[in-house]
Amino acid sequence: DHRNTDVYTEHQQARRPRESASESESESDTAVEPDRMSEGDSTGESIHGKPSAVGNFFKRLGQVYQSWLDKSTPFSAVRWAFTLILTAIYMIRVYILQGWYIVTYALGIYHLNLFIAFLSPKVDPSLMDDPDEGPALPTKQNEEFRPFIRRLPEFKFWHSATKGIVIAMICTFFEAFDVPVFWPILVMYFIMLFCITMKRQIKHMVKYRYLPFTHGKRTYR
Repeated sequence: DHRNTDVYTEHQQARRPRESASESESESDTAVEPDRMSEGDSTGESIHGKPSAVGNFFKRLGQVYQSWLDKSTPFSAVRWAFTLILTAIYMIRVYILQGWYIVTYALGIYHLNLFIAFLSPKVDPSLMDDPDEGPALPTKQNEEFRPFIRRLPEFKFWHSATKGIVIAMICTFFEAFDVPVFWPILVMYFIMLFCITMKRQIKHMVKYRYLPFTHGKRTYR
């Protein structure tokens, strides 16, 4: 019995240093892992540093662009004069190059749609036939006054029209957009489309008795 006890004691004493060594190794490993994680985080930040810098650049550029748009809001005459000059430059370029007629036709259709939206009220007066659909413009003198609210505000109309001209100008630098077409047919089709669209819009204005312009309206004191 004493011999077995001595053997068991020696076995326990030999086992304890191994356990302490394994515990110290595990502690060292756990101590190293946070360092590796911190190194990995710093590496990840360095890897993702360039995309964040590019994103910040475009974000800053968008803020500057929006700031200039906000500053130009009250100067409607200057804005439209700039757009007309840009349109003249584009037309001269197309005339000199003798091409890109399909791009010009698409630009004209786009501007026509913007113009119709600019002339149209935000709430269609035809909904007055169904009172549950929404409010309508006043058609009688004793009705409540409701100001004319455009479907497309003037500033958004100018901004979209100017962007369209810039995009069309960029397209003239690429031969892929120069589709061969007989341009007189496009001109005739655009004139017909313009006349039909404006005739329908004028009938709509007469029917529901609204005027999308403030010039010439009766004023009261």
